[in-house]
Amino acid sequence: MLLTYPGWRNRTRVIEKSFLVRLLEMLVFYALVGVLGFAFEVNIGNSFTQTWEFYAITLSLFVVLGYPGFVYRYLLRRRKH
Repeated sequence: MLLTYPGWRNRTRVIEKSFLVRLLEMLVFYALVGVLGFAFEVNIGNSFTQTWEFYAITLSLFVVLGYPGFVYRYLLRRRKH
């Protein structure tokens, strides 16, 4: 839900953002979710060390799960009022 937030936030206005800004926004949200997950893991017990494969997979999942927000924002037709 956090990654789809930018697509739903301003669906009535036209927003001009560059690809770099959108990429940076996605990475900041990914880091926020990672920090929250790490804090939850430390809170319930011991933390586990992760390698680069873990981060590659979770980033891929983060992008895939954010796709519905992209579809809703850019691909669905809106009715003209």
